[in-house]
Amino acid sequence: MCGLNGIFHLNYRRVDENQLVKMRDVLEHRGPDDKGIYLNNNIGLGHRRLSIIDTSSAGHQPFISDNGRYIIVFNGEIYNYQSFYPEIKNKGITLKSGSDTEVLLKLYELYGMDVLRRLQGMFAFAIWDNEEKKLILCRDRMGVKPLYYSFYQKTLFFASEQKAIFTAGVPLEISENGMEEYSYNRFVAGEKTLYNHVKKLLPGHYMIIDENGKSSSTRWWNLKEEIQNHKPINNPKKWFEETFFESVKLRMVSDVPVGVLLSGGLDSCSILSSLYHQHFKNIETFNISFSEKEHNEHHLAKRITEEYHYQFNHTQLDNETLYQNLIETTYFQDEPLMHLNEPHLLAIAKLSKSKVKVVLSGEGADELMGGYVRYKALKNPSLLKIISQIAKFETFNKQPRYDKLFRYSKINSDSDLVIFNGSNVYPEDVKLFYGDIKKPENEYRHQVLKEAQELYPKNLQRKALYFDQHTYLCSLLDRNDRCTMGASIECREPFLDNRLIAGLGTLDDKWLFTGKKGKFILKTIMEDKLPKEIIDFRKIGLSAPWGSYLLNFPRFIDELENFATSTIFNMPMLENIDGKKLVAEVRKGNTKILPYIMPLFMLHKWQKHYYTKFV
Repeated sequence: MCGLNGIFHLNYRRVDENQLVKMRDVLEHRGPDDKGIYLNNNIGLGHRRLSIIDTSSAGHQPFISDNGRYIIVFNGEIYNYQSFYPEIKNKGITLKSGSDTEVLLKLYELYGMDVLRRLQGMFAFAIWDNEEKKLILCRDRMGVKPLYYSFYQKTLFFASEQKAIFTAGVPLEISENGMEEYSYNRFVAGEKTLYNHVKKLLPGHYMIIDENGKSSSTRWWNLKEEIQNHKPINNPKKWFEETFFESVKLRMVSDVPVGVLLSGGLDSCSILSSLYHQHFKNIETFNISFSEKEHNEHHLAKRITEEYHYQFNHTQLDNETLYQNLIETTYFQDEPLMHLNEPHLLAIAKLSKSKVKVVLSGEGADELMGGYVRYKALKNPSLLKIISQIAKFETFNKQPRYDKLFRYSKINSDSDLVIFNGSNVYPEDVKLFYGDIKKPENEYRHQVLKEAQELYPKNLQRKALYFDQHTYLCSLLDRNDRCTMGASIECREPFLDNRLIAGLGTLDDKWLFTGKKGKFILKTIMEDKLPKEIIDFRKIGLSAPWGSYLLNFPRFIDELENFATSTIFNMPMLENIDGKKLVAEVRKGNTKILPYIMPLFMLHKWQKHYYTKFV
C-alpha cells in the first residue's frame, strides 16, 4: 500500500526533480515507511511506501527490471502473488525479494497486460517502458485503489490523490458540470472529477501514453461480460460460503498484523466470523460508538469480539476531536465530504494504527446483495405513483424517511428512478432549492445504465445494483481509501473479490432481496454462525447524527454561525441561497433541511481548509 505519482513531459523537457519530490511528499501519509524516485530525462516516477509485504529494503520502489527496460511504481496488494512463484521459477527467473511488486513486474515482462485477469488484488500502478518510450497506467477491477491524471501544458501528471497534481502546479479550478453533479448526486461519477484539468482512470481500465502525447484507454475488465459469460451456479449457498471464506483468507496475506473494522452490523461481523471459523488467532477489532442509541451498534460489536476471544478496541468522538477529524478528512478527501461519516472512519483508522497496519472492511456487501432499503422502492414502481398522490396526508411525510420516499416517488421515468436511487435529493428538490440549474450531463452514468438495461431489461432492482456498483460504490471505496490512508492504514474489502461480484450478478433475485433488509444469501450462510440479534438487527452502518452535532456540540454551533455567511454563497449556482435562513431552519429543529444543508456545510469546510491551500 502506497502513494504513487509521476511527471511525463510530452515536449521532451527534463523533469524537475524538486517538482517530482514535492508531488511525492505531499502523499507522505500514504507511505511513511520509505520513499523513492526515478528520473530519466522527460519521465519521473515517485513513490511513498507503507510496508505490508516484505517490509525489508528489498521492497523499495520504484522497482526496476533486471535489464533496466521497465520501471514500476505500485499501490495496493496482489493477494495471490505467491501462487505465481512456481511458474516464475519454471521460466528460469530468480526473485530477489518477497515483494508482490517484483512478482507483478516479472509477470508483466512475461505476459504484458494479459496477466491482469489472473491477478487477485487491489491495485493502481504505472510502468515506464524505456525501450518503447511509453507509459502505462492501470487500475484494479472495481477501483479500490485511486489513480488521477491531468494533461496540462504538454505534460502528463498522475498521482494517487489530486493534491499531488495541484502541488505540481496544475491549477485548481472547479468544473461547472462537476458542481452540477455535486448538487444532484453528491459526487462526480466516472472519469471526471469536481475539477477542470483532473480526471480519474476508470476502474478496470488501463491507459497507454507515448512520447508524442498519443493515448489510448482499454477496458480490461467488464462486469457485464463477466456476468453474461459466468457458468451457472448450481448450489448458490455452497458456492457463496466457500468463495466468501476464500476471499477473507486471501486478504489475510500480510507480513504485518491485520485487524477488522467492526460496526456490529451483519457485513463486518460476517468477516470476523469467517476469520474465527478459519481458526485465525489474535485478531484486533476496531469500533466507534455514538451516544445516541438509534445510531449505536457498539454492544453487538463488543459481544461478538469477546465471544470469539478476540481483542476489542473502541472510541467515541466528542466535540473537539470530531471537529479536528472533520478538518483532517476534508484535506485527505480532496473533495467536499459526501458520506458524512468520513471523520468517524478516520478516527477508527487512527485507533487501529497503534495495533495493526491493515484492516478488513465490509464495504460492498450492500451494493452486491441489495442491502439498502431504497432498493425496495423499485420492486413495484406502480406503488410509487400512488405514493406521489398522497402529499395531502401530513402524517405520511412528517418523518424524514417517508418524506424522502414521497419526494422520490415524484420521479417519472424508470431511468431516473435508477440514476437517482442513491441520491438524498431528487430533480424536483434541486429545482426548488437551487433554482433552475442544469441536470448534469454525465455520459458515464448513462453508459452504465445502458449496460444495466441490457443485462436486466425488466428488473429495476438489479439495474440499480449494477448502477451502484459502478457509481455509488466507487465513492465509498474512495472514502475508505482516503480515510484509512490518512492514518497510514491499509483497508481491504473481502466482499469485492471479483469471483463474488460476477457470481452474485447471475443469481436469482430471491438470494438478494428476500426479507426486509436484503442480503439473503449472506444471512443464510451466517445464521448458524452469528447470534440472531446480529442477523436481525436493524441496519445502521456508520450513520452519524449530524443534526445533533450541529445543535449540541459547541465547536459546530460556532461553525454553523460562520456557515451562515460563508463565501460559498457567492459561487455560481449558490448565489440565490440564503445561508442565514438555512441556519435558522436547522436551529428550529427542521430535520427535513439536513439533506440540503449538509452538502453545503461540507462544501464550506472544504473551501476553508482545502481550497485555500492550493489556489
